Amino acid sequence: MHEQNKALCETLEVLLNTRDLDPEQWIDYPEYGFRQYFLWKNPDTGASIALLEFQKDGRIPVKHTHASNQFMYCLEGDYEYVDVGLRLKPGSFYMNPVGHPHGPTIAHERSVLIEIYDGPHYHEKPVFHTDETIGDFLAKS
Repeated sequence: MHEQNKALCETLEVLLNTRDLDPEQWIDYPEYGFRQYFLWKNPDTGASIALLEFQKDGRIPVKHTHASNQFMYCLEGDYEYVDVGLRLKPGSFYMNPVGHPHGPTIAHERSVLIEIYDGPHYHEKPVFHTDETIGDFLAKS
């Protein structure tokens, strides 16, 4: 067994490399030009960390809110919150507090972001989610 794999078997830590991600685990939103890959989820709290990959002109089409704090870090691209003109470019960190309305957004070029929630994502299903993609992202009533 490779030493790194052996070490991971003996700990609760998680180590992933983007070149080793399972292609079947991406959640696609083709109508909106983006996809999402969960790197980590806490089923008890709803907290999560995911990669978001937007095609050029990919978007979140509506203003919406979240049921927890949202944090984003831009790895690649140019991603804009158009209602306020905030643009995330490589190295940009973005924080949106729980319940704060934001969006819509657009990717001016292919953009890759890390998105973190410290709890469940939504109070209700937004238009860009389907029953299949919403999964366990809703706050428990």
